[in-house]
Amino acid sequence: MARITKDSIQFGEGNFLRAFVDYCIQILNTETPFDGKVSIVQPLPNGTLSELKRQKGKYHLFQEGILDGKTQRNRIQIDCIDQMINPYESFESYLKLAENENLTFVFSNTTEAGIAHDENDDFNASPPQSFPGKLLRFLYQRYEKFNGDKDKVLHIIPCELIDKNGSKLRDIMTALCDQWQLEEDFKTWLKTNHFYNTLVDRIVPGFPTKDLDFYKKGLPFDDRLMVTSEPFFLWVIEGDQKLLELFPVDQLKDVNVTIVPDLGIYRTRKVRILNGGHTTIVPLGLLHGTPTVSGCLEDPFLKKFLSQTLYEEIIPSIDFDKEALEDYAQSVLERFSNPFIIHQLASISLNSISKFKVRVLPSLLNYNKKQNKIPKNITFAMAALLYFYGKEVSQHQVALKDDASIIAFFDQVWKDSSVGEVVDKTLSNTALWDQNLTEVPQLKETLTQALTAITSQKTIAEAYQAFNP
Repeated sequence: MARITKDSIQFGEGNFLRAFVDYCIQILNTETPFDGKVSIVQPLPNGTLSELKRQKGKYHLFQEGILDGKTQRNRIQIDCIDQMINPYESFESYLKLAENENLTFVFSNTTEAGIAHDENDDFNASPPQSFPGKLLRFLYQRYEKFNGDKDKVLHIIPCELIDKNGSKLRDIMTALCDQWQLEEDFKTWLKTNHFYNTLVDRIVPGFPTKDLDFYKKGLPFDDRLMVTSEPFFLWVIEGDQKLLELFPVDQLKDVNVTIVPDLGIYRTRKVRILNGGHTTIVPLGLLHGTPTVSGCLEDPFLKKFLSQTLYEEIIPSIDFDKEALEDYAQSVLERFSNPFIIHQLASISLNSISKFKVRVLPSLLNYNKKQNKIPKNITFAMAALLYFYGKEVSQHQVALKDDASIIAFFDQVWKDSSVGEVVDKTLSNTALWDQNLTEVPQLKETLTQALTAITSQKTIAEAYQAFNP
């Protein structure tokens, strides 16, 4: 069968892209007629590209964890990387990549802050500072090289964890066209490039921090950029099925790439079940004296609490196929119990109030609307969160990591206030929730009961038993 040569450029050389996009390209090259090389562009002045060059673009990926009830641990060498360009050192080499006839895809992960409009960015800089600026300059080079040929447009697939990432990237680049006063013909050509919204889902701890001798054993070279990940892999791309003619990911057995007309439910599912599960269990686990996610899944009380919350409260609050949501929840619990990933609850606790608002509160409100009652476990988790932020009362040893104004609010609200007053002042603080939660039927009363149980009992488990006997 004839090979399909489709090359890519990738903005970012970090662990995630190397364990996600590059792994996917590697498997495509091995299992399908796809024949693709990836040229990596370092998006920031400082990075690890020099080390990757030392290794000639090669490194090893170790996939470790539980998938479909089975423990997996395997290794694969990645060798699909071609050129490695630092545009801050060799801007001409960077622009030369745009002249590749076979170039088809652009991938990126420049963090959530990367897709942003820099009003001070300069077309004539070598390179422009922002990622959208760099990509726009790159596309302009391609436009000029091929005289605006519409057959030379690219498929741009960002992996940054923001909603509508492709649409936002396109809009920022369009605004930069105006800012840089680029010609109308180029703007028209730019809009014929394909920008995709995506959702990526894979936990990538990165370089192994323990048992290093195990990972080094049998390697053909000294790999200083080996990367570990869980075996779970999900990549949802919002687009037309015609993309499969260029990117035949539907032929892969062990890599789940789904192309859909609307990825909304996939984002909702991930945010509410996976991220919401994390946010729900963090204050309970830390107050219970359990420091890690996998430790929570080994503790009978915390495991039962999380499972009940997912299956009996969060899933019923989501308007989607129940069986599909339950299958996803089961995979989430498997992933949380991964013995190879040490995920500290303290690190997940960063900005817990805003995370609760985005990840958990919608489940509480939707459940209340659909069931005409308050979900007890979510409310208890919210009470644990309020108690966790009242450090002078809870006396835990974990540092609060949040906006200074939020920490100050809880410091003040817990001083000389009764439990009922803490609940009332917190729920009515629209700066926290973007709405007055005292107006939600039964929430104030139920949350007061939960927080009363927590403040009056010795342990969080005893408090839950008192609240929900």
